[in-house]
Amino acid sequence: MRKGKIIKSVAGFYEVHDGSTIYRCRAKGVFRALKQKPLVGDDVEFDITDTVSIPPEGNVTRILPRRYSLIRPNVANVDQALLLFAITHPSPSFNMLDRFLITMSSKNLPAILCFNKEDLAEEDEKRELLLSYADCGCQVLFISTFEKESLLPLQEILAGKTTVLTGPSGAGKSTLINTLCGEERMQTGELSRKISRGKNTTRHVELLTAGSDTYLVDTPGFTSLFLMGMEPEELSAHYPEFEQYAGDCRFDTCRHFKEPDCAVKEAVAQGKISRIRYRNYTELYEDLLDQKKKNPGKGRRGDL
Repeated sequence: MRKGKIIKSVAGFYEVHDGSTIYRCRAKGVFRALKQKPLVGDDVEFDITDTVSIPPEGNVTRILPRRYSLIRPNVANVDQALLLFAITHPSPSFNMLDRFLITMSSKNLPAILCFNKEDLAEEDEKRELLLSYADCGCQVLFISTFEKESLLPLQEILAGKTTVLTGPSGAGKSTLINTLCGEERMQTGELSRKISRGKNTTRHVELLTAGSDTYLVDTPGFTSLFLMGMEPEELSAHYPEFEQYAGDCRFDTCRHFKEPDCAVKEAVAQGKISRIRYRNYTELYEDLLDQKKKNPGKGRRGDL
């Protein structure tokens, strides 16, 4: 019996990586009886049934205990999320950025906020981003996918972990994946094409090897990101920079929106809290209020 990690699922087959070789596996029927389904990211036990075929084949016999699982993307054992946005070309959507941060915060999933295209940005652009997101509750990095030295701090953070990577179109996600995963990703991609026999055009969640025990989860693209099942009054908990001021508000139930004598709004006015972050907060708060009026008792569904 061998152990490995499921790195991709295609048409009933599972690609299992044991650290050196990728096996094309089926799941034993016992999982159906147990109402279990292997997920990309699962650590599994498997046996080998055919060493002659390319790739070699086997059967997944056991799913090892999961540490964590996500619904969108449907993946297990994720350690952290990497949110990739361009500093410029295109300029970041701060509203979208905050939606990502809130989604990760609501899932208790540690996040790294990574701004790409540092080589194209002006110093004042970088400074504004750093000042705005320094207290957002996650690590903030500036990189250029074309300058490998700038990636060293990021590689240290990713090492030995499974990281879900997401971000808007144009942020440089594909270039970053190619740089971090290199030749091994090309080999995995070639193998995936052989397994799917060129018939599958649907985007699948896939784990890409970026080093020893280091994986990136390549997620499908998205067009929007909605907050899932969140009440308006819960939103402020996902803005950690509000916390130190909230206790000084006039009302214990202050939502830092239209209430008088709000210490959070005063901190914004004094430049202690980013105006960008507070503007996003008010826009999202209004959005949640509007959705609650339209769909009372119904939460919103997220893309992640």
